Amino acid sequence: MSSEAIAPTIYTIRDEPVVLDSDLALLYGVETRAFNQAIKRNAARFPAHFGFQLRNDEWESLRSQIVTLKPGRGQHRKYLPYVFTEHGAIMAATILNSPRAVAMSVYVVRAFIKLRRQLLSDATLEKRLLTIEKTLIGHDTALRDLYQKLRRVRAPAFPCSCRRPINQNAQSVFTKTCDPRIVPHQSPLTDHRSLFFTLGRPLSHPTTYSYPR
Repeated sequence: MSSEAIAPTIYTIRDEPVVLDSDLALLYGVETRAFNQAIKRNAARFPAHFGFQLRNDEWESLRSQIVTLKPGRGQHRKYLPYVFTEHGAIMAATILNSPRAVAMSVYVVRAFIKLRRQLLSDATLEKRLLTIEKTLIGHDTALRDLYQKLRRVRAPAFPCSCRRPINQNAQSVFTKTCDPRIVPHQSPLTDHRSLFFTLGRPLSHPTTYSYPR
């Protein structure tokens, strides 16, 4: 017998890991009826957190699990069963006071300890997953904010103002040229200073230009 073999007989009821009276009786080598009679004779040694009797709904729910796992079990009981916590299982072994019950109670306790460690590990893992999820959500929000800021930085301060070329020689200078310093809808040809900044050289004589029709 090992604690791994006992682990499947431990169920969680009312948020407590417990063992059925019939499973404990089988492990301790006595009949279920004799086991429960011994418990009733020593009821004062079993406070509420050592064991309790199942309600109808709890038994129906548990019986459906038992039938699924092991067909034939729990189908012919006339009375609602009792269940025992780790401390109740130890006390039951003490009351029976048989070598087998004392020996098997050690494996029962080990099974409960292993279950507690597993539950603690699962809770720790769940907590870490929640922390990671919150971190990822925070990073996602920060990235979205950064993306919006970059879009605003890249956007030009003024609408794009593309001008028609003056002549064929200056086509490479003016074609598809967008300068945010030029106010939209203002032609650079109306001001000699604009031509100075655009062409990179001053005009010696003012000249009047006109677009080809």
